[in-house]
Amino acid sequence: MTTPRWLKRLGSSLIIGGQAVAATARGRINKVDLFDQLMEAGPGSFLIVLITGLAAGTVFNIQVAAELSRQGAGSTVGGILAIGMAREIAPLLTATLLTGKVATAYAAQLGTMKVTEQIDAITMLQTEPVEYLVVPRVIAMVVMAPVQCMLFFGIALWSGQVSSTNLYQIPPEVFWNSVRTWLTADDLPFMLIKSLVFGLQIAVLACGWGLTTRGGPKEVGTSTTGAVVMTLVTVSLMDVLLTQILFS
Repeated sequence: MTTPRWLKRLGSSLIIGGQAVAATARGRINKVDLFDQLMEAGPGSFLIVLITGLAAGTVFNIQVAAELSRQGAGSTVGGILAIGMAREIAPLLTATLLTGKVATAYAAQLGTMKVTEQIDAITMLQTEPVEYLVVPRVIAMVVMAPVQCMLFFGIALWSGQVSSTNLYQIPPEVFWNSVRTWLTADDLPFMLIKSLVFGLQIAVLACGWGLTTRGGPKEVGTSTTGAVVMTLVTVSLMDVLLTQILFS
């Protein structure tokens, strides 16, 4: 029985990720490319995170605040929104957005370099491809995923407060007092831990799928799609595990 190709690529991606982490620990970092990758994973993706955060906070409140207000529990809206965002929605939706925006770019870039033999040329120049190409992308995602998640969380809370006040006449001070009351000291650090792990997953799998692309240019699209699917599946599974560990 032959091993499925996706499983081989998953194993190769994990090895590549291990090599990238080891190279980072040794300080072997391509600082020239690092800035560009930080810009792509950070400011280059801020707008989509901003818009989705605005929509998420507003939609959540339309669904929840209306029902709670009818039941006379409007003072709990802010706390419920904050907990839902911090523990689940913000890290998971941010990871999904970064998968669509950044992981596709990583897989396509490295896949194209692989099929056009640029990776082989880098190796012939006695440069390690993982150190040169993967390490900057991994660092960029590990640094920027928590930043993006915090941005999403803050924007979602703000839009939730504005919609609560304008649509359901919940005073801002009542909303924010509920947020302070319901959020625990661990919620935000655990949210950032989740997003950091998701960022590492996204970078490792996208780069792994890109570097294991075979064939011609046509295969680049297949690799990019495969990277997105595998990233979304594994991030969802990791979310279940981290939620059980951090919030149970």
